[in-house]
Amino acid sequence: MPLRGIRTLLLCGLLAMAGCQRSSVPAPASATSEPAAAVQRLARHLRDNDLVGFARDAVPPAEYAGLAIAWREGRSRWPLTELPLDEQLEPLLAALSAPDSERSLRQGFNRNFANQDKDLKDAARSLGSFGVQYVKREGIYTAEERAHYAQVITALSEWAAQAPLGDPKRGAMAIPKLTAAARRTGLAEQPASGSGPGHGLRDVGMSESLRRLGPFFAQAKATLASYGLPLDRSFSELRTELVEEKGDQARVRLHYPLGKREIDTVVSLQRRNGHWYLADHLHHVEQALAKPAGENPETTDLTPTRPD
Repeated sequence: MPLRGIRTLLLCGLLAMAGCQRSSVPAPASATSEPAAAVQRLARHLRDNDLVGFARDAVPPAEYAGLAIAWREGRSRWPLTELPLDEQLEPLLAALSAPDSERSLRQGFNRNFANQDKDLKDAARSLGSFGVQYVKREGIYTAEERAHYAQVITALSEWAAQAPLGDPKRGAMAIPKLTAAARRTGLAEQPASGSGPGHGLRDVGMSESLRRLGPFFAQAKATLASYGLPLDRSFSELRTELVEEKGDQARVRLHYPLGKREIDTVVSLQRRNGHWYLADHLHHVEQALAKPAGENPETTDLTPTRPD
């Protein structure tokens, strides 16, 4: 497997999960404000690995319908574009689903990563430093996103610098579980003849792709937990506080553990037709729907370019 693909597998907690934390964390059951309840509903979908439910509740119905059309036309991959590694998802699924991928991935892991603890820790620190600087300087992020992502990336970088990423036994256990989960999505499946394209995200459509990706998302979380990053703990132990609510605008403060750090951030919400939505999600969806036909889906890749 190319180095970039293996790096994605081992360090996905450092970057991809930073995107999963993108304002989509749960409020405790005691939260009573409507904005906090809206955040809790999204988080419940993520805890249940229900990516379809998450997408449906994250945006108004008209926008959801427009996104489904834009997905089919190749103009959008939302909500996957909430992940910094969304551009690499299809190649990753293809690599994991390839014939004999378990053997080739184990060989690649043993050749490039097994027992390379110092190099992996150095890479984690470098990626963390790069990611923090990236979100601070890029104009595509709001002030709230910058404050949130900088904390998340720092926490994940510190976790990755201490995690047993080079442990051969853990790698040998994780690879077959991830390959099996990738194959079950059918999103990189090849015809029986062995030739021709697989059933990619565009062919399958947004809702069906998200439905198939749910179990893969669950396995990715389980893999991260086996390396010492239980994301469901971040979900279950989050605390919320309504900062303000004025008309159709609201701000909610979130506190949740991530690795050995406590994340403290504020998210904004907007009310449309009586329902509350995260303002960042609405903004990203508006950008996706504004793309002309034929334009590639927007991607945000924080991974430094390195030769495979």
